[in-house]
Order: sequence, then C-alpha cells, then structure tokens
Amino acid sequence: MNGAVAFPLDVPELRIAASGGSLVRRTILPSGARILSEQVPGSQSATIGFWVAVGSRDEQPITYGSTHFLEHLLFKGTTSRTALDIAVSFDAVGGEHNAMTAKEYTCYYAKVRDQDLPMAVTVLADMFTSSLLDADEFESERGVILEELAMADDDPSDVVSERFFEAVFGEHPLGRPIGGYPHAITAVTREAVFEHYRANYRPQDLVISVAGAVDHDLLVAWVIAALETAEWNLTVDARPVARRDPTVDLIERGSPLVIADRPTEQVNLLLGVAGLPASDPRRPALTVLNSVLGGGMSSRLFQEVREKRGLAYSVYSFAASYADAGVVGLYAGCSPKKATKVGKLMLDEFHRLADAGITDDELTRARGQLGGASALALEDSDTRMTRLGRSELTMGEFADLDEILRRLDSVTANDVRDLAAELASRPLSIAAVGSVDEGALAALDGDTPAA
Repeated sequence: MNGAVAFPLDVPELRIAASGGSLVRRTILPSGARILSEQVPGSQSATIGFWVAVGSRDEQPITYGSTHFLEHLLFKGTTSRTALDIAVSFDAVGGEHNAMTAKEYTCYYAKVRDQDLPMAVTVLADMFTSSLLDADEFESERGVILEELAMADDDPSDVVSERFFEAVFGEHPLGRPIGGYPHAITAVTREAVFEHYRANYRPQDLVISVAGAVDHDLLVAWVIAALETAEWNLTVDARPVARRDPTVDLIERGSPLVIADRPTEQVNLLLGVAGLPASDPRRPALTVLNSVLGGGMSSRLFQEVREKRGLAYSVYSFAASYADAGVVGLYAGCSPKKATKVGKLMLDEFHRLADAGITDDELTRARGQLGGASALALEDSDTRMTRLGRSELTMGEFADLDEILRRLDSVTANDVRDLAAELASRPLSIAAVGSVDEGALAALDGDTPAA
C-alpha cells in the first residue's frame, strides 16, 4: 500500500492490500450502512464493532448524557432477547462484549472465536436495531448511571480530567462530560432518550467494522440477514451520513484556572492548551512532540519531575484530537505542598521544547517508540477494529502501518519545534483537584523558571 487510501462515501466497494498481508475491504449497502473488514492472516478470532457517529457533543441541553444512557439501555433487552439472553450469548462461547461512548461516537463491540462471529453479528444487530428501552429497565438503569457518576466523582483523576476539558473548551460541546450531569440524568425522560435512539440509529448512520479472522463476503451476507430480520428497510437508497465538518472551530477558552478543593492526600494537576484537529497534517509531529515531552519513562517530564527530583509518581502528557478541535495536556499527581513547583516544572519543559526544540537523539527515539508501539498494538484485533471504525467515521481514509511509519519518518526536529512554539503561545488552562494555593497556580504561566 502506497500512502493513505481515501474512503469516499459514494464508492460502494473498496479493496485494499495493507501491510503485513492483511486485506481491507469496504461495502456500502444501498441503505447507506457501511461494512468494513480487515482479514488478518493467521487469526483465529475476530473483533466486531457497531458504530454511530454520535457522541456527547451532539446532545441537546434536555438530553445531556443521553448518548451514554442509551449505550447502557441497548444491553437491557430487545423484542426477541432479554438482557440475560444477550449476556449468555457471549458468555457461553467465552467471548467478550461491551460498549464505549465518546465525545464523537458510540461503539458496541464484541470479541469472539472465528466460528462465533455469525452469532456476534446477529446479537449486536438485534441490540442496535430492536432495543425496547423498557420503562422499568430505564428507571433501573438511571440509578446505575447515577452511581457510575458518583463513583467517577470520587476519583480525583476523573474529576480533574472533566474540569480540564471544561477549562480548555468552555461552552463548546467538547467541554461537557461524556456521562452527563447528575441533575440531567435525574431529569431526562425515556421519551427523550428514545427519540435520540430513533434519530441516530438508522441504516445510513451505521458503520460495522470487523478485524481478525473474517471473510468479507460472508460478513456482508450475515449483516444483511440480521438487518432484514430486524425489518430494517434495506431497499431504500440512502447516502451514508456525511462526516463532521473538519473546519477548525474557533474555541474560546473556558477558564484559565479551575480548582476542585478536596481533602485528598495528593493534588491531581492538569495544565494545557487547545491542540490539533484530527485532520491536521501536523498530527504526526504532535505525536512525536508528545512522546518527547511526556510519552514514556525517558520523556522530559518523567525524567525531570520524577527521576531527578522525586516530586511525583505519575507524570505524563497526552494529546487528543477531534474532528474540528483538539487538546494537549500535561498531568501530574503530587503532594499539595509540591503542586505549584511541579506545575512550573512541567510548564518549563513545555516552553523549553518550544524555544529550543528537540535533539536528533530524541527524534530517533520518539520514532522508534511510536513505530514500535503502533506495530505491537496491531497484534490485537481490538485495535485493528477500532482503527477501521475511526478511519471511516472521522478520518475518511485508511492508513496502514507502513504509512504510519512513513509519516513518522517525515517529521523533522524543526516541525516539532515550530508546532511546540505555536501550541505554547495559546491560552493556558489549569485544572486541579485537592488543597492548593490558588494564587500560586494562577501565576504558573509566568516567566520565572522553577528552582
């Protein structure tokens, strides 16, 4: 495969010979449903995902949290299966099944032996198309979700992450928590969630991705049979729903500083800036930047904060990208009396990267780390399935391992320094959970280096 392959929405059949001898195929049904597979030589299992490009950012105020709520409810029974039937289907064959709600998509997935893939298609299709959203189950699951939110609110690392996204994105939908707010979950009605289900779970919204031991033609036949059983009208022509507009959204920072004062033993500290959208061609440079800054035990943050000074146990950086926006964050957990110093050290390393760039050795090491991690991750069919789904939903193109490595190799030290300088010039947001000196944290973006 030479370069990334585009996934146009008006091409019904695609066939791609990818690195490692895998075969990627895509079929778009007349109804708009998209079926993707990656046949991996030597595999004896497969991972399958049913996707919709609907996440927490797509909700209206009256339904905040409804996407995550709906994810729970699709496991609670259909017109032909009880919740126990669904669970038994996978447990009886040693399979795994679950779901994930994100800010821009929802995925219901399972991992099974190759011989059990037809069953997984049938059960997941039934959940996706024919869930009852039973009134009694709705009320029971409302309580479960409120407990889940309470559990997250007891975890300082979860709390600081939510506060950080609020601080960076402000009123933008990406700043909202995926699970919603307790008051919204308490107030939302079954009718509102059911309407959310009907509006977003249609043939033209559906993307199915499978990786591992899979025959594409058989997969398509199984999917069509399952959707016909659900009495979905597959004969009506419908174009797949358009992907999100990649135009970069101008986001106004929510807050320079957000503090949740909690009597914890440690302060959980996150600081960062708006990052890059998923379509930005500089994302390979961003992955290198993140690797050097805080992506491993040899990274600058780990070495400076933990190894040299012993100020924190956990310290790292991360970069998240969405269709039209992104975020870069630096995290550390430390004692309250060290929080300001640790925050300053992290920020100093960020600005040092922007001012002086990275060394040739760091660039070589980052390429090796990222390339190796990418190769190792693809040993897992879960990763391949997710790559397929996100390629279709978000990127609109497929890049195999060879293309990923080529893009990494094209990144230069100047690319990293220029990107770091741009990011470091953006408004800084800080979030902290614990007992901290608010005034000292507010002054973190000053010019005085940490001692």
